[in-house]
Amino acid sequence: MTAAALNAVPAARSDRRASKRVLPGFGLTLGYTLFYLSIIVLIPLAALMFKTFSLTWPQFWEAVTAPRVLASYRLTFGASFIAACVNLVFGLLVAWVLVRYQFPGKKIVDALVDLPFALPTAVAGISLTALLAGNGWVGQYLEPYGIQLAFNPNGVVIALIFIGLPFVVRTVQPVLEDSEKELEEAATSLGATRWQIFYKVILPGITPALLTGFAMAFARAIGEYGSVIFIAGNMPMVSEITPLIIIGKLEQYDYAGATAVAVVMLFFSFVMLLVINALQAWQRKRQGAPL
Repeated sequence: MTAAALNAVPAARSDRRASKRVLPGFGLTLGYTLFYLSIIVLIPLAALMFKTFSLTWPQFWEAVTAPRVLASYRLTFGASFIAACVNLVFGLLVAWVLVRYQFPGKKIVDALVDLPFALPTAVAGISLTALLAGNGWVGQYLEPYGIQLAFNPNGVVIALIFIGLPFVVRTVQPVLEDSEKELEEAATSLGATRWQIFYKVILPGITPALLTGFAMAFARAIGEYGSVIFIAGNMPMVSEITPLIIIGKLEQYDYAGATAVAVVMLFFSFVMLLVINALQAWQRKRQGAPL
């Protein structure tokens, strides 16, 4: 074996070791990551569970199934589902327009989609209330016809639609951009109508992204608080969301009751997280990327 070959062996070994260690100081960075994750996530969750365990099972069940709490569940999950369904349709339309059409002000419209991400939720709630209240810019024209969009469940749905739209648009938009237009052209040459092209060629390819955006918008709406409390009216049994129930219990120093309701919401959050991860894995598999 030549000297060059002998020198190449240690270099190859060092290259393999370097490829295994993507980050320098892996042990230190891993330790810092676990420490940071524990401080930010694990310890607060452990404290939440520990406080809930101070309740007996009958006390826990009574706290999470009180009539007022059940009414807040129905409003929170019902309004979140309706808002996510609306965003599923209109988010697809917005993403389609941004990808397939060129028009003046397109970049401005594209930037406005991200406005709910940048806008503080309390500001969004106040703005929507100023628009939709009985004396608001829009509400004053609707109230004479008996249409009330603020201070009732309608306002909750509108606020959740506002904060959830970007999740669908930004999830579907890159998939539409990467779609193969040759398939659409081939379907057109074979005599397919526009609806057939959309239903049989485009929709199957974007379905995982649509479902992912729907799940993300739904999960985001479940925990929304700031933009809702200003426009909901917060009437018990009518327009009171579950996060407001938790805040109310904390203000009454009912910490165990607040953590009990929070555990229920945490459970559904974990379920939605698992659903989102499964949908994202399905989307990567459909696109041919490695899981």
